Amino acid sequence: MATPGYIPCANWTVGGTACKKTGTFSCKSCKLVSYCGPVCQKSHWSVHKTDCKSPLSSTSWKPGWEAENRTPSFVGDNDGPSNFGGMKYYWGNVPALDVLKLGENEGAGHEKHLRILCAASGDFRNVVKTIAQLPSSYSGTVEVTLNDKELDIVARNAIMLLIGLVVDNDDNSNAPNMDTAIDCIIHIWYSALIRPSDLSILQTHIRPLIADICTKTANKPPHTLLAKTWTFPPVSSSNPTNGGTPRTLRLTLQKQAWDRILSFLDVPQGLTAEKAHKIRTGVTLARERRDYRDRYYTLQVPAQRVAKERFREDGVMLPFGMARQGFLVPNPTFFQDGTWHMPDNANPLDGWSEEELAEYPHPPASADMYGKMYYYLRAMLRDFLIRVAEGKVTFRLFHMDAAQLPKHVEASSFDRIDVSNISDAGYLGLYRTLNTMIPLLTTPSTNRHATLITFFMNAIPEMSNPQDTLVSMGQSKTKLMQYMPNLLANARVIHAVSGGYQYSLEAVKFVCALELMGDHDAIWDRYTSLHNFPHTASLCNASMKPQRKHTIIEAWPYRLKLQPGQPGAQAEFDRRLAGGMSGKERYVEWSRKV
Repeated sequence: MATPGYIPCANWTVGGTACKKTGTFSCKSCKLVSYCGPVCQKSHWSVHKTDCKSPLSSTSWKPGWEAENRTPSFVGDNDGPSNFGGMKYYWGNVPALDVLKLGENEGAGHEKHLRILCAASGDFRNVVKTIAQLPSSYSGTVEVTLNDKELDIVARNAIMLLIGLVVDNDDNSNAPNMDTAIDCIIHIWYSALIRPSDLSILQTHIRPLIADICTKTANKPPHTLLAKTWTFPPVSSSNPTNGGTPRTLRLTLQKQAWDRILSFLDVPQGLTAEKAHKIRTGVTLARERRDYRDRYYTLQVPAQRVAKERFREDGVMLPFGMARQGFLVPNPTFFQDGTWHMPDNANPLDGWSEEELAEYPHPPASADMYGKMYYYLRAMLRDFLIRVAEGKVTFRLFHMDAAQLPKHVEASSFDRIDVSNISDAGYLGLYRTLNTMIPLLTTPSTNRHATLITFFMNAIPEMSNPQDTLVSMGQSKTKLMQYMPNLLANARVIHAVSGGYQYSLEAVKFVCALELMGDHDAIWDRYTSLHNFPHTASLCNASMKPQRKHTIIEAWPYRLKLQPGQPGAQAEFDRRLAGGMSGKERYVEWSRKV
């Protein structure tokens, strides 16, 4: 991917002017903002010092329950931190995945047509990453089928894909150019407030496409299944050698769902930016959730506490020091009915690789992870849209339970099937997932690399018992001491372990860090035995790949991979501790037998 280009100076004020020069050096204290020179830095200090000197940025910060010498509210709360606010997941909560990994499978020189099914897609991050990372040598076409049972997810995916498809590099066209489309997609995807120009794209270029279908099918019964294929001419300037292949998106919905999509394109009447902000922060900054936020902040370095609190406050996906005054419109894809549907701890960073974001070049504000994500997404979306503009990618979108897909897609046709975590016992479960999806997978005689990817998010927590916790804790302490020697020597931790005040920052951090140290193979073996994986696979014409032979994603991708003392081990540990993954996440790859 390309490195970020223009990074603006952070010297701006609400209602005032903004410096247009490039930021070349960061604030030495927080490393969250960059300035063009000392004059702008000094001029902006009266504004920036609020963040730079925030109590959250202090190394002596303590969580509220400790400062007030009380028991934190999450103690004894069996509902856990994810059960506040809405239960819609508009953003992925595990890192995006390249589901093709062409170089490691069919080979970078592969030229045949490829078909991908994301059967329970969530947001379209896996599609963006997969298409963006196709080898430059690949000259074939890719057909992507996206399905989700939540209309909100399908509608947002369709809207963002359509924004990308109406891109036109002709300066004389009224369609948005690629840079405009990229920024619009990012803000529709992640920002609670958007710019008037983003709303204009929705209403000028996307709404007429949906409204036309609604008008033509006005007399159809609500549950009638209707499909529409939009065809867009190729953007020839992106690839002068392209033969003019059109770009297509096909959307299949019930009539009543088509009508509902219009509400994702219009701001609810009377909903102002101020009201939307109040609605959202009523969830993201709820007073009754203060202890849950503070528990999360105990795991963050000081600058990240400030950055993550800022995103909870304004919800705009921009670098920390970039001007926000143009974001005046509630994002209608979030506020269709004037409510905030996501849980209070939803975080865009969870949907992308911690390592890739940390390593992405974003000088000089090195601590600004949201800024890194913003520029990372711009580069990723550019690569994605260039591929799409060549006419080598087509899209189909469905809105249904994944178990119903065999009635609507072709058998034995997909080279990759990603089902997210519907194979968890609380959803379809293993047997129904394999029985539904394996027949859709290409046969080995056609493509021996065809793979079904299943993700078990809840298997280890569901299978663990108190004895597992005791054994893991005993085995983990010695290893943890090598990562956190100062913490484990801290008198407050020793005091907590010996029965004193158990909820100091240091004690909470210690308990959370222990979670990362666990080796869950024995628990996983019990889970596979309980659910009889080999027998289930044999019933469904499936073969379970040994974890050492995974070719798409590692079996345990979020475990600590480096040993204490190895180069990069401490940085890996710090990222995992501060990040959204527990190390208990397990992937399994499957192939079709015949």
